[in-house]
Amino acid sequence: MVKEWATVVHWQQGRALLRYGSSSGCGSCQARAACGSYLLNKIGPETVHQLELPVEQPLVVGQKVEVGIPENSLLRSAMLVYLTPLLGLFIVAGIASLWLSSELAIFCSGLVGGVLGFLLAKNIARWWSKDEGFEPIILQIGLPPNELQVQYQE
Repeated sequence: MVKEWATVVHWQQGRALLRYGSSSGCGSCQARAACGSYLLNKIGPETVHQLELPVEQPLVVGQKVEVGIPENSLLRSAMLVYLTPLLGLFIVAGIASLWLSSELAIFCSGLVGGVLGFLLAKNIARWWSKDEGFEPIILQIGLPPNELQVQYQE
């Protein structure tokens, strides 16, 4: 399960709008030299994402919740997004190379295959979106920000 902490932006009638972004601790681990997320966070602007999920328990703005998504769903989605256009490019360019001798025509055919693969991935993703296995779930709900008070005694 891939987990991420998010902050409640809004909660109304069983639907919560959550905001999450790159972790402030991202880059402090030993794997940062080979970590794609670290490199993307370094070159790109600070990104914040929003997500809307059903939550029965009333939530308060600023409250933290832990959201999770199964790893197999995440891996299937990544394979769909990256491999389908690539396979479309290679298959259509390969077929075009059997009939066409112009490299420019084969190149253009490969681009068309990549676009067709992307459109296929988009349609498969729309079909998969109905599957509950691809929906993030709430794993933990933290205390509301005004509930926790620390008292110091001398």
